Amino acid sequence: MNIRHLMVAAAIALCASQANAQTFQLSHNAAAGNPKDIASLKFAELVEQKSGGRMKVNVGGAAQFGDDAETITNIRLGTIAFSANSQGTTSAVVPEIALLGLPFLFQDLKQAETVMDGPVGDKIAAAAEAQGLVVLGWWNNGIRETSNSKKPITAPGDLAGMKIRTPPDPMTVDIFEALGASPTPMAFSELYIALQQGVVDGQENPLINIYSSKLHEVQPFISMTNHKYEATPFLASKMIFDTLSPEDQQILRDAAKEAGDLNRQMVRDQSDELLGTLKDAGIKINDVDPAPFVEATQPVYDKWRAQYPQLVDELVAAAKEAATK
Repeated sequence: MNIRHLMVAAAIALCASQANAQTFQLSHNAAAGNPKDIASLKFAELVEQKSGGRMKVNVGGAAQFGDDAETITNIRLGTIAFSANSQGTTSAVVPEIALLGLPFLFQDLKQAETVMDGPVGDKIAAAAEAQGLVVLGWWNNGIRETSNSKKPITAPGDLAGMKIRTPPDPMTVDIFEALGASPTPMAFSELYIALQQGVVDGQENPLINIYSSKLHEVQPFISMTNHKYEATPFLASKMIFDTLSPEDQQILRDAAKEAGDLNRQMVRDQSDELLGTLKDAGIKINDVDPAPFVEATQPVYDKWRAQYPQLVDELVAAAKEAATK
């Protein structure tokens, strides 16, 4: 067989391989360019590359394949394979995930990552798997801040009566109730319009989400409350995952780890850069003294410790240990 015949045979084999490729859907709610979006696209690229084209992933960002709650349902049914989902929405199915957002548990992303990559993260992942969700990685969403359309927030009393959009996440609702606000759970895809029309006065999100979804256009005040950490659980459908060979399962885990490293680095870098960017855009940004906020939210720990005494204590101990590293 001459070289031309070899090239033709290789091309035919490649086409056959691509035609028989398994194609999966990956859903997330973030805007284009958000670290969650960039990492999801990287995951798709890596899966195709590492599998030699046997597996392909179509990424549906900005809730194209449904919002986070709908996606969780579809993952458990096996109709969507992957999701870079939200901590709050996932906690509706896996309540233990909500504990990652205990108020002021983590002071920075490195501390949170150390805990998530350790035994506590493994224990929460096991709880997720029991509900049909395979945690392929703990990506970052960031440390959450509070924005609003009325005034700087410098003390808990400034939030009194203020309508603050939260995710459909009981932990965040508990935090803002403890701070005297009126929390209003709402899907992220509905948030910009709700802020623009004054349905809610404010919201809380990492700076990356505020900026990439242009929430600062309708929120002139951002207060650096740093009230909770938010993971991005990168999930696979257990129903689909279990049908794959051990080799392909490892390809997915490796791709999720590599894409997750990219996500984490982007979140760290952008979190620092965006303060200046938002200030240059005319947004009024203020720091807060955390002490009165920490004191006001202690009842949140009491409530969740009553439900998950061992896991809350393990998380608190792991966070303290990670802070010393």
